[in-house]
This record gives sequence, C-alpha cells and structure tokens, in this order.
Amino acid sequence: MVADVIVGVSGGVDSSVAALLLVQQGREVAGLFMQNWADDGSGECRAEDDRRDAVAVCGRLGIPFHFRDFSAEYWRGVFEHFLAEYAAGRTPNPDVLCNREVKFKHFLDAARELGAQRIATGHYAQVAQAGGRWRLLRGADRGKDQSYFLHQLGQEQLAATLFPIGHLEKSELRRIAREAALPTHAKKDSTGICFIGERDFRQFLGQYLPAREGEIHDPQGRAIARHPGVFYFTLGQREGLNIGGVRGRPAAPWYVVGKDVARNILYVDQGHDSPYLQSHWLRSEAMHWIAGAPPAAAFECTAQTRYRQPDEPCTVNVRDDGTLEVRFAHAQRAVTPGQSLVLYDGMECLGGAVIAATDAPLEQRTRQPVSPERQA
Repeated sequence: MVADVIVGVSGGVDSSVAALLLVQQGREVAGLFMQNWADDGSGECRAEDDRRDAVAVCGRLGIPFHFRDFSAEYWRGVFEHFLAEYAAGRTPNPDVLCNREVKFKHFLDAARELGAQRIATGHYAQVAQAGGRWRLLRGADRGKDQSYFLHQLGQEQLAATLFPIGHLEKSELRRIAREAALPTHAKKDSTGICFIGERDFRQFLGQYLPAREGEIHDPQGRAIARHPGVFYFTLGQREGLNIGGVRGRPAAPWYVVGKDVARNILYVDQGHDSPYLQSHWLRSEAMHWIAGAPPAAAFECTAQTRYRQPDEPCTVNVRDDGTLEVRFAHAQRAVTPGQSLVLYDGMECLGGAVIAATDAPLEQRTRQPVSPERQA
C-alpha cells in the first residue's frame, strides 16, 4: 500500500489523534517519526520513548510506520542559528525554524519519496483555500493555536499539508483519544525544546557558549550585582538574577530590561511593567508573506510578538527592502529582538518576521547593528 497521506507522528496525543481522524476518513495513511536531535549522552531528550509511543499508535491504527533521522539537518538549519543568535545577545525561536527547515521541508520531501501526495501534523491550525490561494488560519482552540509557529510556511507547503485536529478543542481531542484507546491518550503534552529537555537551560547553553561574567546595572548605570553571562537572559525575565537587597531600593522583584553585549552588561529594573520594558514601535527583518506578497504597502491588522499573546492592533508599513515598521496601538511589554512578529487579519495568519529593533528606552543606548545575513 502506498499511503496518500504521511502523518508526522511525534509520540504525543495530538499527532496520534490526527492520524486516527485521517484513518476514520478512509484515507490511506502512514506514520513517520522524525528524530531531530542526536543523543548527547545526557538522556534528557526522550526521543526513544516518543518513538516507542509512535510505533504503538501506528500499531493500534494498523498503519505503516516510517522513521527518518533529521538530526544533521536540524543541527545545520536550526541549532547553529540558535547558538549564533544567543551569542549575539538575541533570543531566537527554534520552533519556528524547525517547522520551516525540518517539518515542512525535509519531512515533506521524505513523504514525497514514499509516494504520498500530502503530509499531516498534529498542529492546532487550519488551512483553507480562497481566491486562488491557500490561507493559514488559527486553530479553533485559541489557547492551543499554533499558527504563530507556522508563519514561515508558504503556498507550496500549505497546498500539501493537512491539519486534522485544527478544528478541535483540546478537551475534545483528549476524549477522542481516550475512547479510541490510543496508547498516548493520557500522555502529558511536551513543553520546551527537545534538545534541552528537563535540564537547566543555563547549564545546557554553557556547553556551547562559554560563560563570561559581567556586571548588572540599573537603568541609571549603577552596578548592583553580577551576572553569569548576558546571553542566558531575555527581556522581561525575573528568574535567575539572584539580586539581593539594594541600598535605596525597595524589596521588590527585578526584571531584565536591557542587554549590552559589547560591554557585557545586563540592565535590570524593578516592576513587572517597568517603563524600560515598553515599546510602541518595532522594525523587523525581511517579512515572509504566506500569500507571497503584502496586502498593501501600508495597512492595519493585529500582531503578536510572543506565543499566546492577545492580539494587538497595529499599523504596518512595508519598506522597500522587505522589512517592516510596525507601530502598536498600545505599548507592548518586553518586545524582544530575535523573537517573531506575526501578523493576523482576524483568523488568518498573514505571515511573520524576526524582530530586529524596538524603541524601548535602553535599546536606543545598546542597540547592535543588524548583520546582512540576518536581513537575508
């Protein structure tokens, strides 16, 4: 049997139900498990456990199981960029790159080699066709919607992709999995990045980026503590600062409000909504439009600058070089260079881009130039 659809089975409940629904629709289905991270000896990335669960699901559904090792492709296409961004003091989003470089590139190629016409995944998103083009839509469960991580997909990928669970609420999906006696029906959702797993993030990153201690300053430039390395921290972060009592300042939590990588200084301030964390404006790197082109040179829509953030109205200006200038209706907290700006028109995801710079007060003082390769 040559499968019509290859499902990316991850060993989780979402992809398990995606495969189940396709089988119930009468499709010729097979599963494919992707290994995206080579075992580094720590035992923290539980790929083998997930693989066994994926095999069990395929066995339960009576569909063929395939395996592909994409760890080398993941290293080149995702992890090397991940390290370079952290070394530059930015905060990358590896899930976005993994989708673009592995799940909807190498996985799609592997599925076609197996004779399939389409791939399917357990993402909470939806695809629709209208006006001669493919549209990426939010998942029906807004608390689980994953269109934010899929904004780099284009017309070719969407034309070949099914999201069988995009119309479901998570609670309904769990019920379906339980009633079908899927081996993964009670399995907890995975969180974080596979190659980090449950281990300490700072310890993991320290294996690849040597720690360089430096000073922690308040926004006025007064040294108040020391840090183990600026690239361990991101804007808005509270955990891990280990700042004790500071003379003349109240006993309130401190938050990261800026990073000066060149001088190896971490800036902090007190207050979750410190004015030093507020941005009204950002500039992006080159924008990826799902439709292939922007709706206009200037337009209004909504935006997210982080996953699960409420939609924020904004005005978008498309620059001649393909980058964007975006102004928000209200100040946004901790808009972080390296993270993704994703634009929406209602339920439709228009596309996204990496955030290059903002008008946050300290960024004006510490801004690093955007390299040509990041603009590409």
